Amino acid sequence: MPKRTSEGQGIRVAIVASEFNYDVTLLMVERAKEEVAFLGASLGPVVKTPGVYDVPLAAKVLLERSDVDAVVALGAVIEGETNHDEVVMNQATRKLADLAVDYGKPIGLGISGPGETRLQAQDRIENAGNAVRAAVKMVRRLRELR
Repeated sequence: MPKRTSEGQGIRVAIVASEFNYDVTLLMVERAKEEVAFLGASLGPVVKTPGVYDVPLAAKVLLERSDVDAVVALGAVIEGETNHDEVVMNQATRKLADLAVDYGKPIGLGISGPGETRLQAQDRIENAGNAVRAAVKMVRRLRELR
């Protein structure tokens, strides 16, 4: 395992993960936790929602907390027989972006899809680590600006 860094020192990261497609998102949560520890950040609450569509509401509640500096949103929106995956992904990501701006706190986007297969979703589990790195980096950049 790579040596731990101090890049995230003093930063508390919460995680919100969809339970839908949990065979994929469970591994995403574990990967995100590993990255939080690797960066030297603190792990805040880990909240599970029924689906990706529900992630923004949990993220909002976490962003309201003074002990949370950033949120990482995790999920896998796998293609079905209709365009439902596109609707879910578009609405959830739009709201997450709005919440980040409204609260002045970053939300790392670790939701894969839409239009992906289960195999493609499994191949994108590493995106959870990328979302943590982005969120921690944005906290640091915002602190520099303030």
